[in-house]
Amino acid sequence: MLKSRFCELVGINYPIIQAGMGPFGTNQLCVASANAGILGLISSSGIASDESNREIYKYFCRTGGADPHDDKETILRTIFQQTLDKTRESQGIFGVNVMVSAEMRETAELVVKTMFKMREEEPEMKKRFKVLVTSAGDPVPWAEAVKQTDLVWMHVMPSVRAAKRCKKAGVDVIVASGHEGGFHTSWEPVHSMVLLPDVVDAVSDENTLVVGAGGFSDGKSLAAAFAMGADGAQMGTRFLATQESDFHEIWKEAVVEAEDRGTLIARGFVGPARWLKTPRSQEHAKKTLEKSPGVFLGIPDDFSSIDMSLIEEENEAINAVYRGEKNKALMAAGESAQRVNDMPKVNDVVQEIVTETEQIVKSLPEKYLG
Repeated sequence: MLKSRFCELVGINYPIIQAGMGPFGTNQLCVASANAGILGLISSSGIASDESNREIYKYFCRTGGADPHDDKETILRTIFQQTLDKTRESQGIFGVNVMVSAEMRETAELVVKTMFKMREEEPEMKKRFKVLVTSAGDPVPWAEAVKQTDLVWMHVMPSVRAAKRCKKAGVDVIVASGHEGGFHTSWEPVHSMVLLPDVVDAVSDENTLVVGAGGFSDGKSLAAAFAMGADGAQMGTRFLATQESDFHEIWKEAVVEAEDRGTLIARGFVGPARWLKTPRSQEHAKKTLEKSPGVFLGIPDDFSSIDMSLIEEENEAINAVYRGEKNKALMAAGESAQRVNDMPKVNDVVQEIVTETEQIVKSLPEKYLG
């Protein structure tokens, strides 16, 4: 049976994290993942889409059992409570992913404060809603508040330098996110084969765990993560294309249909983003080259310096997904989309990954050791 320090720390059966992806939310996906014995993550980015993606906001609320007309704290409380209720039989463990970039600061504070409150109000919530994942920003400003709790704190980052910053902040689990990953990627690309073992060497010890992200989608890649010294792997694109995934059907189908070299990089909300390759995303990439060249040069820019029409186009293209207008849509996914060829149930995916990983790990000594 697969085991790792990550399983022991979090209290899950298998060393796999279902990524918290936006903008559609992962309310139903998180429930299915936690029930399958892995770490399920609620994506909180949808709570900030009430103005930019109004219909997606309503959908985000409904999949969490919430009323879109309620205030945002009430909506978050409803989503968190629904997750607890729907994972009670399995006693599944879950968490929330919070983007802490400057653009999302106000939303991040609301999500984290609501999480803290609910965990103190209800013992079962404290026991099973036990993981906070921060991403797309600096973890250090959050350290004082988070370290006063018993939460398992994870942070997603793209470099050894950032990993050391996480170490300084006291992050428990560092997620080394390679450039293969979907949607938000780093300004300076380093892929998992280089990034993950380098981060392991730099920060992994008895107090700090490392898991890989970016390109991990099956047993082969999870076994590779173990070989590079990781304690587990986060998978987004693989779980996006599942029956329980909250994402729109055309988005899920586009992942399944993606072929060799099926993604590209262009501007996203908080910087570079990886999109499924379509005529629409290729057009967006050309505009990015003109209006936000730092995406391709590794030079960060922000809303104060770029042509905001790029961001407006992204919002419109994501709204087009909700309307089912595939030819107008931008749909994010990782490079592993070309390896995702079906849309099964979450539990079936998990069992397939675990079985394949176990078989590979068991076979290695016989194959490669004399």
